[in-house]
Amino acid sequence: MGSAARGEGAGDGGTEDEAAGGAGAWGETAGDVRSGEAGLGLRASLEAILMVVDEPVAEITLAQVLEVPTQEVARALRELAAEYSGQGRGFELREVAGGWRYYTRAECAPLVERFVRDGQQTRLTQAALETLAVVAYRQPVSRARVAAVRGVNSDGVMRTLVARGLVEEAGTDPESQAVLYRTSSYFLERLGLTDIGELPELAPFLPDDVENLEETTK
Repeated sequence: MGSAARGEGAGDGGTEDEAAGGAGAWGETAGDVRSGEAGLGLRASLEAILMVVDEPVAEITLAQVLEVPTQEVARALRELAAEYSGQGRGFELREVAGGWRYYTRAECAPLVERFVRDGQQTRLTQAALETLAVVAYRQPVSRARVAAVRGVNSDGVMRTLVARGLVEEAGTDPESQAVLYRTSSYFLERLGLTDIGELPELAPFLPDDVENLEETTK
Protein backbone atom coordinates (compact mmCIF):
# COMPACT_ATOMS: atom_id res chain seq x y z
CA MET A 1 0.00 0.00 0.00
CA GLY A 2 1.41 3.40 -0.91
CA SER A 3 2.14 6.16 1.55
CA ALA A 4 -0.37 8.99 1.50
CA ALA A 5 2.45 11.52 1.96
CA ARG A 6 5.02 10.30 -0.63
CA GLY A 7 2.80 8.52 -3.16
CA GLU A 8 4.85 5.33 -2.73
CA GLY A 9 6.47 3.47 0.16
CA ALA A 10 10.17 2.65 0.45
CA GLY A 11 9.27 -0.87 1.51
CA ASP A 12 6.89 -1.45 -1.44
CA GLY A 13 9.12 -1.36 -4.47
CA GLY A 14 10.89 1.97 -3.75
CA THR A 15 14.62 2.36 -4.45
CA GLU A 16 17.35 1.82 -1.89
CA ASP A 17 17.97 5.56 -1.82
CA GLU A 18 14.31 6.23 -1.09
CA ALA A 19 14.33 3.69 1.72
CA ALA A 20 17.43 5.25 3.22
CA GLY A 21 15.93 8.69 2.91
CA GLY A 22 12.80 7.57 4.73
CA ALA A 23 14.84 6.11 7.54
CA GLY A 24 16.96 9.21 7.78
CA ALA A 25 13.97 11.50 7.95
CA TRP A 26 12.25 9.62 10.76
CA GLY A 27 15.13 7.66 12.26
CA GLU A 28 13.25 4.41 11.52
CA THR A 29 11.81 2.32 8.71
CA ALA A 30 8.08 2.15 8.06
CA GLY A 31 6.30 -0.15 10.49
CA ASP A 32 9.04 -0.17 13.16
CA VAL A 33 8.28 1.16 16.62
CA ARG A 34 11.26 2.80 18.30
CA SER A 35 9.62 3.19 21.69
CA GLY A 36 8.24 -0.36 21.85
CA GLU A 37 9.80 -3.68 22.80
CA ALA A 38 12.40 -5.06 20.42
CA GLY A 39 10.72 -6.66 17.43
CA LEU A 40 7.27 -5.31 18.25
CA GLY A 41 5.63 -4.14 15.04
CA LEU A 42 3.41 -1.11 14.54
CA ARG A 43 0.22 -3.14 14.19
CA ALA A 44 0.86 -5.11 17.38
CA SER A 45 1.67 -1.90 19.24
CA LEU A 46 -1.55 -0.25 18.11
CA GLU A 47 -3.59 -3.32 19.07
CA ALA A 48 -2.00 -3.44 22.52
CA ILE A 49 -2.81 0.20 23.25
CA LEU A 50 -6.31 0.23 21.81
CA MET A 51 -7.19 -2.94 23.71
CA VAL A 52 -7.06 -1.07 27.04
CA VAL A 53 -8.49 2.37 26.22
CA ASP A 54 -11.99 3.36 27.29
CA GLU A 55 -12.40 6.22 24.81
CA PRO A 56 -11.30 6.88 21.21
CA VAL A 57 -7.60 7.77 20.81
CA ALA A 58 -6.48 10.23 18.13
CA GLU A 59 -3.99 9.17 15.46
CA ILE A 60 -1.56 11.92 16.43
CA THR A 61 -1.60 10.73 20.06
CA LEU A 62 -0.80 7.19 19.01
CA ALA A 63 1.94 8.47 16.71
CA GLN A 64 3.53 10.47 19.53
CA VAL A 65 3.45 7.52 21.94
CA LEU A 66 4.89 5.09 19.41
CA GLU A 67 7.26 7.67 17.86
CA VAL A 68 6.29 6.95 14.28
CA PRO A 69 4.86 9.21 11.56
CA THR A 70 1.18 9.97 11.89
CA GLN A 71 0.49 8.86 8.31
CA GLU A 72 1.99 5.45 9.08
CA VAL A 73 -0.28 5.11 12.12
CA ALA A 74 -3.31 6.16 10.07
CA ARG A 75 -2.49 3.64 7.36
CA ALA A 76 -1.95 0.80 9.85
CA LEU A 77 -5.22 1.57 11.62
CA ARG A 78 -7.20 1.46 8.40
CA GLU A 79 -5.51 -1.76 7.37
CA LEU A 80 -6.38 -3.34 10.72
CA ALA A 81 -9.99 -2.16 10.45
CA ALA A 82 -10.30 -3.63 6.96
CA GLU A 83 -8.67 -6.89 8.07
CA TYR A 84 -11.04 -7.35 11.02
CA SER A 85 -14.02 -6.62 8.81
CA GLY A 86 -12.85 -9.00 6.08
CA GLN A 87 -12.30 -11.81 8.58
CA GLY A 88 -15.75 -11.36 10.10
CA ARG A 89 -14.42 -10.83 13.63
CA GLY A 90 -16.81 -10.27 16.53
CA PHE A 91 -15.27 -6.86 17.07
CA GLU A 92 -14.29 -3.99 14.81
CA LEU A 93 -11.96 -1.02 14.87
CA ARG A 94 -13.88 2.21 14.33
CA GLU A 95 -12.85 5.81 13.80
CA VAL A 96 -15.24 7.89 15.90
CA ALA A 97 -15.13 11.24 17.69
CA GLY A 98 -11.72 12.05 16.25
CA GLY A 99 -10.07 8.83 17.38
CA TRP A 100 -9.96 5.05 17.17
CA ARG A 101 -11.35 2.38 19.49
CA TYR A 102 -12.48 -1.26 19.46
CA TYR A 103 -16.23 -1.94 19.48
CA THR A 104 -18.45 -5.01 19.36
CA ARG A 105 -19.60 -5.64 15.80
CA ALA A 106 -23.22 -4.53 15.36
CA GLU A 107 -24.35 -8.00 14.31
CA CYS A 108 -23.02 -9.43 17.59
CA ALA A 109 -24.72 -6.88 19.85
CA PRO A 110 -27.76 -9.10 20.64
CA LEU A 111 -25.45 -11.87 21.87
CA VAL A 112 -23.55 -9.49 24.13
CA GLU A 113 -26.79 -8.04 25.49
CA ARG A 114 -28.10 -11.52 26.26
CA PHE A 115 -24.84 -12.44 28.00
CA VAL A 116 -24.93 -9.32 30.16
CA ARG A 117 -28.63 -9.68 30.93
CA ASP A 118 -28.35 -13.35 31.87
CA GLY A 119 -25.34 -12.60 34.02
CA GLN A 120 -27.30 -10.00 35.95
CA GLN A 121 -30.15 -12.47 36.48
CA THR A 122 -27.92 -15.19 37.91
CA ARG A 123 -29.27 -16.37 41.24
CA LEU A 124 -27.56 -15.06 44.36
CA THR A 125 -25.56 -17.54 46.42
CA GLN A 126 -26.59 -18.42 49.96
CA ALA A 127 -23.76 -16.24 51.27
CA ALA A 128 -24.97 -13.29 49.18
CA LEU A 129 -28.56 -13.74 50.39
CA GLU A 130 -27.42 -13.84 54.01
CA THR A 131 -25.30 -10.73 53.57
CA LEU A 132 -28.09 -8.90 51.77
CA ALA A 133 -30.50 -9.73 54.59
CA VAL A 134 -28.11 -8.36 57.21
CA VAL A 135 -27.67 -5.13 55.24
CA ALA A 136 -31.42 -4.80 54.70
CA TYR A 137 -32.30 -5.17 58.39
CA ARG A 138 -29.33 -3.41 59.99
CA GLN A 139 -28.71 -0.59 57.50
CA PRO A 140 -26.76 1.55 57.39
CA VAL A 141 -24.17 -1.04 58.35
CA SER A 142 -20.42 -1.50 58.00
CA ARG A 143 -18.75 -4.53 56.48
CA ALA A 144 -17.28 -5.35 59.91
CA ARG A 145 -20.74 -5.48 61.42
CA VAL A 146 -22.01 -7.67 58.61
CA ALA A 147 -19.08 -10.02 59.22
CA ALA A 148 -19.87 -10.03 62.95
CA VAL A 149 -23.47 -11.05 62.36
CA ARG A 150 -22.58 -13.74 59.82
CA GLY A 151 -19.50 -14.93 61.66
CA VAL A 152 -17.41 -14.88 58.50
CA ASN A 153 -15.60 -12.28 56.38
CA SER A 154 -18.09 -10.86 53.88
CA ASP A 155 -15.95 -8.39 51.93
CA GLY A 156 -16.08 -10.36 48.67
CA VAL A 157 -19.82 -10.88 48.92
CA MET A 158 -20.35 -7.18 49.65
CA ARG A 159 -18.41 -6.25 46.53
CA THR A 160 -20.62 -8.59 44.52
CA LEU A 161 -23.80 -7.03 45.91
CA VAL A 162 -22.50 -3.54 45.16
CA ALA A 163 -21.58 -4.60 41.61
CA ARG A 164 -25.07 -6.06 41.14
CA GLY A 165 -26.59 -2.74 42.23
CA LEU A 166 -28.43 -4.22 45.23
CA VAL A 167 -26.28 -2.48 47.85
CA GLU A 168 -24.72 0.97 47.83
CA GLU A 169 -22.52 3.14 50.03
CA ALA A 170 -24.28 5.32 52.59
CA GLY A 171 -21.57 7.55 54.06
CA THR A 172 -19.19 6.71 56.89
CA ASP A 173 -19.54 5.93 60.57
CA PRO A 174 -18.72 9.12 62.56
CA GLU A 175 -16.76 7.17 65.16
CA SER A 176 -14.89 4.45 63.27
CA GLN A 177 -14.93 6.18 59.85
CA ALA A 178 -15.90 2.81 58.39
CA VAL A 179 -17.88 2.91 55.14
CA LEU A 180 -21.56 2.21 55.71
CA TYR A 181 -23.84 0.37 53.32
CA ARG A 182 -27.56 0.28 52.63
CA THR A 183 -29.85 -1.39 50.15
CA SER A 184 -30.54 0.47 46.91
CA SER A 185 -33.69 1.52 45.11
CA TYR A 186 -32.96 -1.34 42.70
CA PHE A 187 -33.22 -3.74 45.66
CA LEU A 188 -36.70 -2.39 46.45
CA GLU A 189 -37.65 -2.62 42.79
CA ARG A 190 -36.57 -6.25 42.55
CA LEU A 191 -38.54 -7.16 45.69
CA GLY A 192 -41.58 -5.10 44.68
CA LEU A 193 -41.39 -2.90 47.79
CA THR A 194 -42.08 0.79 48.24
CA ASP A 195 -39.70 1.20 51.16
CA ILE A 196 -37.70 -0.84 53.67
CA GLY A 197 -40.54 -0.65 56.17
CA GLU A 198 -42.42 -3.21 54.08
CA LEU A 199 -39.85 -5.93 54.75
CA PRO A 200 -41.21 -8.80 56.87
CA GLU A 201 -40.22 -8.83 60.55
CA LEU A 202 -36.82 -10.43 60.92
CA ALA A 203 -34.79 -8.12 63.14
CA PRO A 204 -35.78 -9.93 66.37
CA PHE A 205 -33.88 -13.00 65.17
CA LEU A 206 -30.58 -11.12 64.85
CA PRO A 207 -28.07 -11.19 67.76
CA ASP A 208 -28.56 -8.52 70.42
CA ASP A 209 -24.83 -8.15 71.05
CA VAL A 210 -23.84 -7.21 67.51
CA GLU A 211 -21.73 -4.33 68.82
CA ASN A 212 -19.61 -6.70 70.94
CA LEU A 213 -19.35 -9.22 68.15
CA GLU A 214 -18.10 -6.55 65.82
CA GLU A 215 -15.35 -5.56 68.24
CA THR A 216 -14.10 -9.13 68.44
CA THR A 217 -13.74 -9.32 64.67
CA LYS A 218 -11.46 -6.30 64.44
